[in-house]
Amino acid sequence: MTKFWNCIFHEGITDAFLSSNEETIFGDWLERLAIFVNGKSFGGRKSGIEGIDLEFDSDNIRYIVSIKSGPNWGNSSQVKKMKASFVSAKKTLRTSNSKMQIIAINGCCYGKDNNPDKGDYFKYCGQRFWEFISGNDNLFCEIIEPLGFEAKERNDKFLELYVPRLNLFTKEFIDEYTERT
Repeated sequence: MTKFWNCIFHEGITDAFLSSNEETIFGDWLERLAIFVNGKSFGGRKSGIEGIDLEFDSDNIRYIVSIKSGPNWGNSSQVKKMKASFVSAKKTLRTSNSKMQIIAINGCCYGKDNNPDKGDYFKYCGQRFWEFISGNDNLFCEIIEPLGFEAKERNDKFLELYVPRLNLFTKEFIDEYTERT
């Protein structure tokens, strides 16, 4: 029975690690894509200010953007940290121009939020976010279909590699940490 629980425990940890790693890779890729799209559309750039991913100017407004994969990206302390980053970024930017109008955005690459005005910042998700950073109201649809196809291909390839690797890890774990009977 111990071997059974060890295998289940090991598979759960492996799955959690791989899922977390995969989310980070996908989130980083989406962030780079958003910065690239905005750079082509509005001349935006990766921000050098801690906690801010993207900066760009439009209609005499400086937008500072914290990019997240989806709308449920963090707990209350992480949201609090993002808000503090927005406050700090505004102070930094205003040292060179005290009259600069700055708007903070929490941009989510997918999902929805029907109440974007959060008081201190705006939260734009999915189509609203991609339209905001590109000026193209169809970009979200133009991106999602190819991403879905690519994700399915990568998932199939991942599963081909995952099962043999999990079997190897499980064997090594059993050999190393369980008693032979």
